[in-house]
Amino acid sequence: MSVEIFRGCTRGCRFCQAGMITRPVRERSITGIGEMVDKGLKATGFEEVGLLSLSSADHSEIGDIAKGLADRYTEDKIGLSLPSTRVDAFNVDLANELTRNGRRSGLTFAPEGGSERMRKVINKMVSEEDLIRTVATAYGNGWRQVKLYFMCGLPTETDDDVLQIADMAMNVIQKGREVSRSNDIRCTVSIGGFVPKPHTPFQWAPQLSAEETDARLEKLRDKIRGDKKYGRSIGFRYHDGKPGIVEGLLSRGDRRIGAVIRAVYEDGGRFDGWREHFSYDRWMSCADKALAEFGVDVDWYTTRERGYEEVLPWDHLDSGLDKDWLWEDWQDALDETEVEDCRWTP
Repeated sequence: MSVEIFRGCTRGCRFCQAGMITRPVRERSITGIGEMVDKGLKATGFEEVGLLSLSSADHSEIGDIAKGLADRYTEDKIGLSLPSTRVDAFNVDLANELTRNGRRSGLTFAPEGGSERMRKVINKMVSEEDLIRTVATAYGNGWRQVKLYFMCGLPTETDDDVLQIADMAMNVIQKGREVSRSNDIRCTVSIGGFVPKPHTPFQWAPQLSAEETDARLEKLRDKIRGDKKYGRSIGFRYHDGKPGIVEGLLSRGDRRIGAVIRAVYEDGGRFDGWREHFSYDRWMSCADKALAEFGVDVDWYTTRERGYEEVLPWDHLDSGLDKDWLWEDWQDALDETEVEDCRWTP
Protein backbone atom coordinates (compact mmCIF):
# COMPACT_ATOMS: atom_id res chain seq x y z
CA MET A 1 0.00 0.00 0.00
CA SER A 2 1.40 3.38 -0.99
CA VAL A 3 1.23 6.34 1.38
CA GLU A 4 2.50 9.75 0.30
CA ILE A 5 4.42 11.21 3.26
CA PHE A 6 5.25 14.60 1.75
CA ARG A 7 5.05 16.62 -1.45
CA GLY A 8 7.65 18.74 -3.12
CA CYS A 9 11.43 18.47 -3.20
CA THR A 10 14.11 21.17 -3.07
CA ARG A 11 17.13 19.06 -3.98
CA GLY A 12 17.15 20.77 -7.36
CA CYS A 13 18.06 17.80 -9.60
CA ARG A 14 17.94 19.43 -13.02
CA PHE A 15 16.38 16.47 -14.86
CA CYS A 16 13.42 16.15 -12.48
CA GLN A 17 10.20 17.86 -13.51
CA ALA A 18 8.33 16.77 -10.38
CA GLY A 19 10.99 18.28 -8.11
CA MET A 20 10.86 21.55 -10.02
CA ILE A 21 7.10 22.08 -10.23
CA THR A 22 5.76 20.65 -6.95
CA ARG A 23 7.58 23.02 -4.60
CA PRO A 24 7.41 24.02 -1.78
CA VAL A 25 7.95 21.00 0.48
CA ARG A 26 4.81 20.10 2.47
CA GLU A 27 5.24 17.32 5.00
CA ARG A 28 2.46 15.18 6.40
CA SER A 29 2.47 14.81 10.20
CA ILE A 30 3.36 11.56 11.94
CA THR A 31 -0.23 11.36 13.20
CA GLY A 32 -1.67 11.93 9.73
CA ILE A 33 0.58 9.26 8.20
CA GLY A 34 -0.29 6.80 11.00
CA GLU A 35 -4.01 7.30 10.46
CA MET A 36 -3.70 6.80 6.69
CA VAL A 37 -1.69 3.59 7.14
CA ASP A 38 -4.14 2.27 9.74
CA LYS A 39 -7.20 2.99 7.61
CA GLY A 40 -5.59 1.60 4.46
CA LEU A 41 -4.42 -1.66 6.03
CA LYS A 42 -7.83 -2.30 7.57
CA ALA A 43 -9.53 -1.71 4.23
CA THR A 44 -7.15 -3.74 2.06
CA GLY A 45 -5.16 -6.50 3.71
CA PHE A 46 -1.85 -5.42 2.18
CA GLU A 47 1.29 -6.73 3.87
CA GLU A 48 3.72 -3.95 2.97
CA VAL A 49 3.52 -0.17 3.19
CA GLY A 50 5.52 2.01 0.80
CA LEU A 51 6.37 5.45 2.22
CA LEU A 52 6.36 7.48 -0.97
CA SER A 53 7.56 10.95 -1.96
CA LEU A 54 10.21 12.36 -4.27
CA SER A 55 12.89 11.78 -1.62
CA SER A 56 11.30 9.98 1.33
CA ALA A 57 14.36 9.87 3.59
CA ASP A 58 14.30 13.70 3.57
CA HIS A 59 11.16 13.81 5.75
CA SER A 60 12.34 15.62 8.88
CA GLU A 61 10.84 12.89 11.10
CA ILE A 62 11.45 9.82 8.90
CA GLY A 63 13.25 7.91 11.68
CA ASP A 64 10.35 8.35 14.11
CA ILE A 65 7.81 7.50 11.40
CA ALA A 66 9.59 4.24 10.50
CA LYS A 67 10.12 3.23 14.14
CA GLY A 68 6.53 4.05 15.11
CA LEU A 69 5.05 2.01 12.25
CA ALA A 70 7.46 -0.89 12.78
CA ASP A 71 6.55 -0.97 16.50
CA ARG A 72 2.82 -0.81 15.80
CA TYR A 73 2.79 -3.62 13.22
CA THR A 74 5.37 -6.01 14.73
CA GLU A 75 2.79 -8.74 15.38
CA ASP A 76 1.09 -8.32 12.00
CA LYS A 77 4.46 -8.59 10.23
CA ILE A 78 3.72 -5.54 8.05
CA GLY A 79 6.84 -4.63 6.05
CA LEU A 80 7.90 -1.04 5.29
CA SER A 81 9.74 0.25 2.26
CA LEU A 82 11.09 3.44 0.70
CA PRO A 83 11.14 3.58 -3.12
CA SER A 84 14.84 4.40 -3.15
CA THR A 85 17.15 5.95 -0.60
CA ARG A 86 19.38 8.92 -1.23
CA VAL A 87 22.99 8.01 -0.53
CA ASP A 88 23.43 10.99 1.78
CA ALA A 89 20.20 10.31 3.69
CA PHE A 90 20.78 6.60 4.39
CA ASN A 91 21.49 5.37 7.87
CA VAL A 92 21.51 1.87 9.31
CA ASP A 93 18.99 2.63 12.07
CA LEU A 94 16.43 3.72 9.48
CA ALA A 95 17.18 0.73 7.23
CA ASN A 96 16.87 -1.66 10.18
CA GLU A 97 13.47 -0.23 11.13
CA LEU A 98 12.28 -0.58 7.53
CA THR A 99 13.25 -4.25 7.37
CA ARG A 100 12.35 -5.21 10.95
CA ASN A 101 8.98 -6.83 10.11
CA GLY A 102 9.53 -7.63 6.44
CA ARG A 103 12.16 -9.40 4.43
CA ARG A 104 15.61 -7.90 4.05
CA SER A 105 15.79 -7.49 0.31
CA GLY A 106 18.18 -5.24 -1.58
CA LEU A 107 18.72 -1.52 -1.11
CA THR A 108 18.26 0.85 -4.04
CA PHE A 109 20.33 4.00 -4.51
CA ALA A 110 20.21 6.42 -7.43
CA PRO A 111 23.49 8.23 -8.17
CA GLU A 112 21.97 8.97 -11.66
CA GLY A 113 25.30 10.07 -13.20
CA GLY A 114 28.29 7.76 -13.61
CA SER A 115 31.02 10.34 -13.03
CA GLU A 116 31.56 13.11 -10.50
CA ARG A 117 31.43 15.60 -13.38
CA MET A 118 28.02 14.35 -14.57
CA ARG A 119 26.61 14.58 -11.07
CA LYS A 120 27.63 18.25 -10.98
CA VAL A 121 25.92 18.83 -14.33
CA ILE A 122 22.64 17.34 -13.09
CA ASN A 123 23.04 18.86 -9.57
CA LYS A 124 22.92 15.45 -7.88
CA MET A 125 25.34 16.23 -5.09
CA VAL A 126 26.61 12.78 -4.18
CA SER A 127 30.29 11.90 -4.29
CA GLU A 128 31.64 8.43 -4.99
CA GLU A 129 33.14 8.44 -1.48
CA ASP A 130 29.63 9.00 -0.05
CA LEU A 131 28.30 6.08 -2.07
CA ILE A 132 31.12 3.70 -1.15
CA ARG A 133 30.83 4.65 2.54
CA THR A 134 27.06 4.02 2.44
CA VAL A 135 27.24 0.64 0.71
CA ALA A 136 30.08 -0.40 3.03
CA THR A 137 27.72 0.30 5.96
CA ALA A 138 24.94 -1.68 4.26
CA TYR A 139 27.11 -4.70 3.38
CA GLY A 140 28.72 -4.56 6.81
CA ASN A 141 25.27 -4.77 8.43
CA GLY A 142 24.14 -7.86 6.59
CA TRP A 143 22.70 -6.63 3.29
CA ARG A 144 23.88 -8.67 0.31
CA GLN A 145 22.29 -6.86 -2.62
CA VAL A 146 22.55 -3.23 -3.72
CA LYS A 147 20.88 -1.77 -6.81
CA LEU A 148 22.27 1.39 -8.42
CA TYR A 149 20.16 3.44 -10.83
CA PHE A 150 21.71 5.64 -13.53
CA MET A 151 20.70 7.56 -16.64
CA CYS A 152 22.40 7.48 -20.04
CA GLY A 153 22.31 10.41 -22.48
CA LEU A 154 22.45 13.28 -19.98
CA PRO A 155 23.53 16.71 -21.33
CA THR A 156 27.30 17.00 -22.09
CA GLU A 157 27.77 13.26 -21.34
CA THR A 158 30.65 11.40 -23.01
CA ASP A 159 31.44 7.68 -23.38
CA ASP A 160 33.92 8.03 -20.53
CA ASP A 161 31.25 9.38 -18.14
CA VAL A 162 29.15 6.26 -18.80
CA LEU A 163 32.08 3.84 -18.56
CA GLN A 164 32.78 5.20 -15.07
CA ILE A 165 29.53 3.49 -14.01
CA ALA A 166 31.41 0.18 -14.38
CA ASP A 167 34.27 1.50 -12.21
CA MET A 168 31.79 2.57 -9.55
CA ALA A 169 30.05 -0.83 -9.54
CA MET A 170 33.42 -2.61 -9.27
CA ASN A 171 34.45 -0.39 -6.35
CA VAL A 172 31.12 -1.20 -4.66
CA ILE A 173 31.70 -4.96 -5.02
CA GLN A 174 35.32 -4.65 -3.87
CA LYS A 175 34.28 -2.71 -0.75
CA GLY A 176 31.38 -5.09 -0.11
CA ARG A 177 33.63 -8.14 -0.20
CA GLU A 178 36.10 -6.41 2.09
CA VAL A 179 33.59 -5.42 4.81
CA SER A 180 31.39 -8.55 4.67
CA ARG A 181 34.36 -10.91 4.26
CA SER A 182 32.30 -12.79 1.72
CA ASN A 183 32.23 -13.04 -2.08
CA ASP A 184 28.51 -13.71 -2.00
CA ILE A 185 27.32 -10.17 -2.65
CA ARG A 186 25.66 -8.53 -5.65
CA CYS A 187 25.39 -5.11 -7.21
CA THR A 188 22.84 -4.52 -9.96
CA VAL A 189 23.32 -1.59 -12.31
CA SER A 190 20.06 -0.39 -13.85
CA ILE A 191 20.11 2.25 -16.59
CA GLY A 192 17.37 4.30 -18.19
CA GLY A 193 17.69 6.68 -21.12
CA PHE A 194 17.44 10.39 -20.30
CA VAL A 195 14.42 12.23 -21.74
CA PRO A 196 14.43 16.06 -21.32
CA LYS A 197 11.26 17.44 -19.72
CA PRO A 198 9.44 20.80 -19.96
CA HIS A 199 9.62 23.13 -16.94
CA THR A 200 13.15 21.94 -16.08
CA PRO A 201 16.56 23.50 -16.83
CA PHE A 202 17.07 20.65 -19.32
CA GLN A 203 14.05 21.66 -21.44
CA TRP A 204 16.54 23.20 -23.92
CA ALA A 205 18.87 20.18 -24.00
CA PRO A 206 19.41 17.85 -26.97
CA GLN A 207 18.40 14.21 -26.46
CA LEU A 208 20.83 11.43 -27.36
CA SER A 209 19.79 9.46 -30.46
CA ALA A 210 18.71 5.82 -30.11
CA GLU A 211 21.81 4.63 -32.00
CA GLU A 212 24.21 6.59 -29.79
CA THR A 213 22.43 5.42 -26.62
CA ASP A 214 22.68 1.77 -27.68
CA ALA A 215 26.35 2.13 -28.68
CA ARG A 216 27.24 3.75 -25.35
CA LEU A 217 25.44 1.09 -23.32
CA GLU A 218 27.06 -1.69 -25.34
CA LYS A 219 30.51 -0.35 -24.43
CA LEU A 220 29.49 -0.28 -20.77
CA ARG A 221 28.12 -3.83 -20.90
CA ASP A 222 31.35 -5.08 -22.51
CA LYS A 223 33.44 -3.37 -19.83
CA ILE A 224 31.40 -4.95 -17.00
CA ARG A 225 31.30 -8.42 -18.56
CA GLY A 226 34.98 -8.28 -19.46
CA ASP A 227 36.08 -7.83 -15.85
CA LYS A 228 37.20 -11.20 -14.53
CA LYS A 229 37.42 -10.18 -10.87
CA TYR A 230 34.10 -8.42 -10.28
CA GLY A 231 32.04 -8.75 -13.48
CA ARG A 232 30.11 -11.84 -12.37
CA SER A 233 28.86 -10.09 -9.23
CA ILE A 234 27.43 -7.19 -11.23
CA GLY A 235 24.00 -7.45 -12.83
CA PHE A 236 23.28 -5.13 -15.76
CA ARG A 237 19.79 -4.00 -16.82
CA TYR A 238 19.10 -1.40 -19.45
CA HIS A 239 16.50 -0.29 -21.97
CA ASP A 240 17.42 0.20 -25.61
CA GLY A 241 17.27 3.76 -26.96
CA LYS A 242 14.21 3.47 -29.24
CA PRO A 243 11.34 3.85 -26.72
CA GLY A 244 13.20 6.88 -25.32
CA ILE A 245 12.94 8.69 -28.65
CA VAL A 246 9.17 8.22 -28.70
CA GLU A 247 9.04 9.41 -25.08
CA GLY A 248 11.10 12.45 -26.09
CA LEU A 249 8.74 13.20 -28.96
CA LEU A 250 5.74 13.11 -26.58
CA SER A 251 7.60 14.94 -23.81
CA ARG A 252 8.51 18.07 -25.75
CA GLY A 253 6.10 17.88 -28.64
CA ASP A 254 3.61 20.62 -29.51
CA ARG A 255 0.01 20.28 -30.73
CA ARG A 256 1.21 18.93 -34.10
CA ILE A 257 2.11 15.68 -32.32
CA GLY A 258 -1.63 15.08 -31.85
CA ALA A 259 -1.77 14.04 -35.52
CA VAL A 260 1.09 11.58 -34.95
CA ILE A 261 -0.64 9.96 -31.95
CA ARG A 262 -3.85 9.64 -33.92
CA ALA A 263 -2.03 8.12 -36.92
CA VAL A 264 -0.33 5.53 -34.66
CA TYR A 265 -3.70 4.65 -33.12
CA GLU A 266 -5.36 4.29 -36.53
CA ASP A 267 -2.47 2.10 -37.66
CA GLY A 268 -3.19 -0.33 -34.80
CA GLY A 269 -0.95 0.99 -32.02
CA ARG A 270 -2.16 -0.27 -28.62
CA PHE A 271 -0.55 -0.83 -25.21
CA ASP A 272 2.73 0.69 -26.35
CA GLY A 273 4.00 0.82 -22.77
CA TRP A 274 4.34 -2.96 -22.96
CA ARG A 275 7.48 -3.99 -24.79
CA GLU A 276 5.82 -6.75 -26.81
CA HIS A 277 3.32 -4.27 -28.28
CA PHE A 278 5.72 -1.39 -28.89
CA SER A 279 6.62 -0.69 -32.52
CA TYR A 280 9.30 1.94 -33.07
CA ASP A 281 8.96 1.62 -36.84
CA ARG A 282 5.23 2.35 -36.66
CA TRP A 283 5.84 5.52 -34.64
CA MET A 284 8.57 6.73 -36.98
CA SER A 285 6.62 6.09 -40.21
CA CYS A 286 3.46 7.73 -38.79
CA ALA A 287 5.54 10.70 -37.59
CA ASP A 288 7.21 11.08 -41.00
CA LYS A 289 3.83 11.19 -42.74
CA ALA A 290 2.01 13.38 -40.20
CA LEU A 291 4.82 15.92 -39.79
CA ALA A 292 5.82 16.21 -43.47
CA GLU A 293 3.36 19.05 -44.19
CA PHE A 294 4.79 21.11 -41.30
CA GLY A 295 8.43 20.87 -42.41
CA VAL A 296 9.62 19.33 -39.13
CA ASP A 297 10.64 15.77 -38.19
CA VAL A 298 11.27 13.61 -35.11
CA ASP A 299 14.86 14.86 -34.75
CA TRP A 300 13.59 18.44 -34.64
CA TYR A 301 11.65 17.55 -31.49
CA THR A 302 14.19 15.23 -29.85
CA THR A 303 17.90 15.51 -30.64
CA ARG A 304 18.04 19.26 -31.31
CA GLU A 305 19.26 21.79 -28.74
CA ARG A 306 16.96 24.81 -28.23
CA GLY A 307 18.10 28.42 -27.85
CA TYR A 308 17.04 31.13 -25.39
CA GLU A 309 14.93 33.01 -27.97
CA GLU A 310 12.82 30.02 -29.00
CA VAL A 311 9.20 30.12 -27.85
CA LEU A 312 8.63 26.69 -26.31
CA PRO A 313 5.24 24.93 -26.73
CA TRP A 314 4.58 25.08 -22.98
CA ASP A 315 5.68 28.68 -22.33
CA HIS A 316 2.06 29.80 -21.89
CA LEU A 317 1.63 27.39 -18.95
CA ASP A 318 2.67 28.73 -15.56
CA SER A 319 4.30 26.06 -13.41
CA GLY A 320 5.39 28.61 -10.82
CA LEU A 321 8.93 28.74 -12.25
CA ASP A 322 10.54 31.74 -13.89
CA LYS A 323 11.85 30.91 -17.37
CA ASP A 324 14.92 33.11 -16.88
CA TRP A 325 15.73 31.26 -13.66
CA LEU A 326 15.50 27.93 -15.50
CA TRP A 327 17.79 29.31 -18.23
CA GLU A 328 20.35 30.42 -15.62
CA ASP A 329 20.25 26.94 -14.10
CA TRP A 330 20.78 25.44 -17.58
CA GLN A 331 23.88 27.65 -17.97
CA ASP A 332 25.06 26.53 -14.50
CA ALA A 333 24.64 22.92 -15.65
CA LEU A 334 26.81 23.55 -18.72
CA ASP A 335 29.43 25.16 -16.41
CA GLU A 336 29.17 22.17 -14.02
CA THR A 337 28.07 24.47 -11.18
CA GLU A 338 26.11 22.94 -8.29
CA VAL A 339 23.27 24.74 -6.53
CA GLU A 340 22.53 24.06 -2.86
CA ASP A 341 19.27 22.66 -1.52
CA CYS A 342 17.15 25.73 -0.77
CA ARG A 343 15.23 23.98 2.00
CA TRP A 344 18.23 24.14 4.33
CA THR A 345 20.15 27.12 2.93
CA PRO A 346 18.86 30.65 2.20
